[in-house]
Amino acid sequence: MASSALYREPCLFDEPIQVKVTGLSPRQVVTMRARLIDEKGAVFSSLATYRANGSGEIDLDRDASLGGSYVGVEPMGLLWSMCTETLPKMFQKTNSMNPQIVTFSVHDEGNRVLAEMMNERFLMGDGVSRVFVKEGNIRGVLFTPPEGPFPAVLDLCISKSEIRACLLANKGFVVFMVDLYNDKAFNGKEMQLDYFEEAMDFLKLQAKVSHKRIPYKGVGIMANSKGAIIGLSLAAFVPGVKAVVCINGRNTNSSVVVCYKKQEVLSTLMFDYIKLINPDSFFVIGRYVFKNPLAEKLKASTVPIERAKGHFLFAASEDDLHWASKAHMDGMVERLQCHGKENFESVSYPGAGHLLEPPYRPYCPSSFQGAEGTLVMMGGEPKSHAAAEVHLWKKIQDFFRTRLSCNTEQIQAKL
Repeated sequence: MASSALYREPCLFDEPIQVKVTGLSPRQVVTMRARLIDEKGAVFSSLATYRANGSGEIDLDRDASLGGSYVGVEPMGLLWSMCTETLPKMFQKTNSMNPQIVTFSVHDEGNRVLAEMMNERFLMGDGVSRVFVKEGNIRGVLFTPPEGPFPAVLDLCISKSEIRACLLANKGFVVFMVDLYNDKAFNGKEMQLDYFEEAMDFLKLQAKVSHKRIPYKGVGIMANSKGAIIGLSLAAFVPGVKAVVCINGRNTNSSVVVCYKKQEVLSTLMFDYIKLINPDSFFVIGRYVFKNPLAEKLKASTVPIERAKGHFLFAASEDDLHWASKAHMDGMVERLQCHGKENFESVSYPGAGHLLEPPYRPYCPSSFQGAEGTLVMMGGEPKSHAAAEVHLWKKIQDFFRTRLSCNTEQIQAKL
């Protein structure tokens, strides 16, 4: 009978786990499986075939998968390779209070279960608080680590998921997650930057952000896809934005106009639906649907990012089938350089798709999009996409620490 040691306590969602199997016969071939059920009831699973060593042991940090959902040495492969058995779905996890349960199992060649263990993957670290905020016009969820002070980050979320905000708070940031498409900011025709400015004002007044003897440095903004357009707009038009993480974003606005102080600041770049690619009856590729933003009559849809006082981290996936993210990023870099700006850094990821998230979640090759009214292909190859998420997640933390963190030695000296 096999036995297994699958994780250490506590196990946070974005931390790697050590997966080992012991007690097998020498050189025994087994199938290892992982399975989870998300908040919408969707079942995600993966499998991989392994051969035990001469001592009847398998260690995913050392041993290569011989086949299945992935091949080769991939210590976290059973997690990132999980997918649904029918049409692809996006992993849904909106409530950060409850851990995500993953069941690992070991099966012999007759599919008999030799060992099974559940792994609880927590989102909230020790001492981190979660508070639902309903103040003035703003609605959102505030995550605050213990002690402080900490840098402040506004997370512009397009999926109502708390995962990214909560996990970043675990790393030493006060993070306020707001839903991009709430009825206070978005009325179906216009997106109001004033709403997000109010959220920034709320965030900077938090006790663990402002410090009576240390100057406030400004807010960081973290956003992807459509949220990144709003993040760039805030940096260009609203004072107090110190750092922006733009993940697979554009500086050309689409779908709805953007307003600030009761004035339209960005027009909308319309879709050219003739350019939708429909490889089969279920999915479409939207990479080429936007009209040329350089056309004179469409220039008003371009965010003047050169006006921003803060710094940018641009991240783009080279295999993004939803948007031409790498080309958009190159265009933003060129625009800043043409204006003599050096307040940016950029990184791109070959083989990665549109939805770059914190690591070790099921890969999502497609997602339903309301604007297109169908399943849109997101692109990417699972292994490359997973590696990109690991690299980018650390880079985001380092970027915010560099651009937002106050000097702790200075704090102690002034106390």
